[in-house]
Amino acid sequence: MKVKTRTRYAPSPTGFMHVGNLRSAIFEYLLARHDQGDFILRIEDTDQTRKVEGAVDFIYDTCRLCGLDFDEGPRNPGAYGPYTQSERLAIYQKYAHELVEKGHAYYCFCTSDRLDKLRQQADENKVAFQYDGHCKNLSIAEVEEKIKAGIPYVIRQKMPTTGVSVYEDLVYGKISVENRILEDQILLKSDGYPTYNFANVIDDHLMGITHVARGNEYVMSTPKYNLLYEAFGWEKPVYVHLPMVNGADGKKLSKRNGDASFMDLYKEGYLPAAIVNYLAMLGWSPATNDEIFTLDELVEIFDPRRISKAPAVFDLKKLQWFNAHYIKKLPLEALLEITVPHLQAAYDLSQKEENWVKELVSLYQNHISYGKEIASETALFFQDETDWDQECQAFMEEETIPKTLAVFTQYLEQISDWTVENIKQAINDTKEQAGVKGKLLFMPIRIQVSGQMHGPELPNTIHLLGKETVLKRLKSSKN
Repeated sequence: MKVKTRTRYAPSPTGFMHVGNLRSAIFEYLLARHDQGDFILRIEDTDQTRKVEGAVDFIYDTCRLCGLDFDEGPRNPGAYGPYTQSERLAIYQKYAHELVEKGHAYYCFCTSDRLDKLRQQADENKVAFQYDGHCKNLSIAEVEEKIKAGIPYVIRQKMPTTGVSVYEDLVYGKISVENRILEDQILLKSDGYPTYNFANVIDDHLMGITHVARGNEYVMSTPKYNLLYEAFGWEKPVYVHLPMVNGADGKKLSKRNGDASFMDLYKEGYLPAAIVNYLAMLGWSPATNDEIFTLDELVEIFDPRRISKAPAVFDLKKLQWFNAHYIKKLPLEALLEITVPHLQAAYDLSQKEENWVKELVSLYQNHISYGKEIASETALFFQDETDWDQECQAFMEEETIPKTLAVFTQYLEQISDWTVENIKQAINDTKEQAGVKGKLLFMPIRIQVSGQMHGPELPNTIHLLGKETVLKRLKSSKN
């Protein structure tokens, strides 16, 4: 009988979720759902110094917006709770002491001063710091005496010093690590809190996690985890180490480096479905050349064996390409939700009718790649004058242009019913009378009234600008 696939997303509650962290959650979700398995949320808050108030809400809100629903977690507990590590301290303490009894861990009473001196020596010798095992061989009597005296201690894992540890990773294949480089890591700190490395193993086993997906920075640490599984006699999970997500500067994306979080992008008018689609393609590829997929489609086709070994690069321009695709398909009401707040923040809309705003947003639906971009793209509708760049200025030196603009101005002045259709007719009449067509017809008009060489439908743009504004710009001295 096949064991049901269970994956877990296990973030630390340290603030908003940056996109690299969210990408991990997406892969873990796809891995579970492709196998009709369970997707678990576990909050790893053993480092209380970095805990941010409200961060768990950010995690839930982000995953909800992205469609990543949890089968179990702090808010919908199942049979494996608690799902917050700070509520599981007694569990970790029990298993840490059990390891000591089995001879796979030991009490360490070394002071901070002693450890600092060891680190200093390592720096001076230009070698990586490793604890020297000073307390590993203390007798039972010595240990009991120190504990009785109230001397603070940690519990360290006892590592083998010879041989090689080997394991299989679904992405990187066979991984071999020499045991001599595995430090006797701390499992339980002096305050009774577990370390990340220890708590993960205990929780993953007790919660029935079958597949552990995490960043590839843990590739070399995994033998430490496997030694813990072996010490307890537990079955190891399937490992899926994910390639890093780097920024344009080549550095790993991180909240600490100020990289964009999901909420930063969301507030700027990026759509969750587009973000999920793009992040799923960072470090993974389908069997086809297609790039646009719904979450359900990604679940259907996801194959972890197609995850790349190479780092992925978060490219905002590429995300905008994805987002623009999704924006083009939005119903108008949904489009208004992600654009109007940005218009309101940038301009005074109090004198604009609701239908005018709707028409403006609709006009730019195919010309923006995220919601906030509407503000910069539509600046020409809220300015008294327009500025021309050098390309526009050079084009407007064409000798036929003054006549074209003069003829068009005359036809516009004659319009009594300011409609898009009548504006189209004025453009057609200009074409006939001025004897111009193509870009020599449309481009001069567009540049003169908008200050741009390209943009949405010209008649609609002119209609929204209003007759008074358009005529004023047509008669300005720039031409």
